[in-house]
Amino acid sequence: MKIENIGKHFRTITQHKILVMKECFKLGLYRQGLLHDLSKYSLSEFWTGVKYYQGTRSPNAAERERIGYSAAWLHHKGRNKHHFEYWIDFSSDRSKGLVGNKMPLRYVIEMVCDRIAACKVYRGEQYTSGAAWEYYEYTRPYVMPVIHPETRVLLEKLLLMLRDEGEEKTFRYIRKLLRKGRY
Repeated sequence: MKIENIGKHFRTITQHKILVMKECFKLGLYRQGLLHDLSKYSLSEFWTGVKYYQGTRSPNAAERERIGYSAAWLHHKGRNKHHFEYWIDFSSDRSKGLVGNKMPLRYVIEMVCDRIAACKVYRGEQYTSGAAWEYYEYTRPYVMPVIHPETRVLLEKLLLMLRDEGEEKTFRYIRKLLRKGRY
C-alpha cells in the first residue's frame, strides 16, 4: 500500500461526493446529497480504496480482479440505496429466486447523479454528457437480468436523455418527475 494513495483516494471520493451533492441539491434532494456515499469513509471501504487506488476507475474493480470479489463493494452496495443491487432480494414467489425490486424514484435519481459524478471524476476533461450512458451500456448485459424492469426503463431513459439533450434539460425533466412523485 502506497502512503500517497491515502490522500489521493480521499480526494477522489470527496470530489465524487461533492459532485453528487451538487447534482442532488439542483434537484431538491438535499438529505441524499448530504448523506451520499458516507460509507466510503468507513474503514472497510476506505482502506480497500487506498490499497487498490488507480485514479482512473473504481478500486473495487481492482480488488475484484485480484481476489475474485470485492468486499468493499459488498459493504458499499448493502448500505447505499442508490445502487440497484441494494434492492435485490428473494421474490415472494419462491420459483423466481432472487429478483430486483422497483427502486423508489428518489434513489433512481440519486443513482443517475452518482453515475454522472463518477464519470466526471474518472474522465476529467474527457467527460461528455454521453459518458454515463457509455458506461451503463458497457455493463448493461450484467445489469439487465437483475435490475427491476421499470427501474431499468427509467434509468435508460434518463441516461439517454442526458446523452442526447444534456444535463439542463434532463434535470428539468427529473424535477417534474420528482414533483409527481412516481414513475
